[in-house]
Amino acid sequence: MKRQKGFTLIELIVVIVILGILAATALPKFVNLQNDARWASAKGAQGAMQAAASLAHAAALVANQTGATGSITMEGSTVSLIYGYPDASATGIVLAANITTNSYQISGTTSPVTVAPLGVAAANITTTPNTAAGCNVIYTVASSATSPATVQIAGTGSTNCQ
Repeated sequence: MKRQKGFTLIELIVVIVILGILAATALPKFVNLQNDARWASAKGAQGAMQAAASLAHAAALVANQTGATGSITMEGSTVSLIYGYPDASATGIVLAANITTNSYQISGTTSPVTVAPLGVAAANITTTPNTAAGCNVIYTVASSATSPATVQIAGTGSTNCQ
């Protein structure tokens, strides 16, 4: 009696068909992961900027730097302030939140400043908060001693993070 070695052609075809069905159902889920990752990155930048603005304001209150201009030292770097909050320059909120051009697209040196994850199309970077058309963070400097700086997310989900 002869022993068979290997698989029959029908067994191989069945395995290929099953793998094809699995790939067809799993692939759409993995395609959208880039958009989700960019959205998570935008939300992370929002949190970093909010925390940095709050920390800078607390330090400015302690150092009595709440005037129209000022500066404080955070993590060994001098952060420029407007009414006790980081300004919209590279030595302001961008420095305080440690946001770099290695990970984000930074637009504007006057208020508002927009920060978007790398790879987001220019058409999806907006200065209008909470619209479906955006995938970025908007930082608006304090306009007076009684109105704080604001950090808002532009979009409402990962749809436009492409």
